[in-house]
This record gives sequence, structure tokens and C-alpha cells, in this order.
Amino acid sequence: MDRDWATPLDLDAVAAHAGYSRFHFIRAFKQVYGLTPGQYLSRRRIERAEELLRTADLSVTEICWLVGFGSLGTFSARFKKQTGLTPSAYRKRHVGRGAGLIPGCYALLWSGGFKSFEERDGSFEEPDGKGAGPEPGDRNSGEGG
Repeated sequence: MDRDWATPLDLDAVAAHAGYSRFHFIRAFKQVYGLTPGQYLSRRRIERAEELLRTADLSVTEICWLVGFGSLGTFSARFKKQTGLTPSAYRKRHVGRGAGLIPGCYALLWSGGFKSFEERDGSFEEPDGKGAGPEPGDRNSGEGG
């Protein structure tokens, strides 16, 4: 959950990987961390959203999707419950206390917000049917060596 916080949580798969039933895993997790797995994951996502709100020039909606929430309303409610501020108020309070904001396009690229050609449709062709350039292994085909 710490590594893949932006992806949907498959609690049955996580519990099976740990060797427990779903319900025993939830009880054991809560006993150790003081939160259910869902609450823990939500906390991690909000912490990541706080960082993006302070550092990236992205809209609140873009940040909501990037950190793994499927609903802006749920994101905003949980953000306010955890931080005491709405996402917009949090940004107003914390922006400008350090380096300038990272451009949104770079933040999206860095966080995986853009899909590669292969992820989109499995090809390197442009919409007009023409190739988008050399295949990945052909990058240095014109160079000697």
C-alpha cells in the first residue's frame, strides 16, 4: 500500500498475499496500525495530495485522480477531515513557502498521469495511420558502433 498507493486496493489479494482471510487481515492490520487498510491507504493518498498541492501546478481535480481517488467529493471530504482544510484552502496556505510550483505537465509526466503509446493502443502509429517514427530498438540505427 505504501508503494502502490495510487492504484485501487484489492483487499482480497493483499490479504491472500499475507496468508490471511480478508477479515482476519483487517483485524490484524488495525491492531498493528490503528487503522483499517482502507483508512491507512486514504491517509497515504491525502499525504501525497498535500505534497502535490504544495509543489505542483495542477488543479485539485487532477490531484484527486492522480492520488487514486475516484470522486472529487470523497477526496475533498477526506482531505478536510485529515488536514482541517479544504484542498484549495490548503494550497493557498502553503504555496509560495519555498521553490516555485512544478509545471503541471511535468508533474503529470512524473506521476504517471500520461500514458505511453504502447499503453494506449499497443502501437506506435499516429491517428492518420503513419508511423510515429522508428521502433524503440531502432533509436541508434543510423549511428556507427
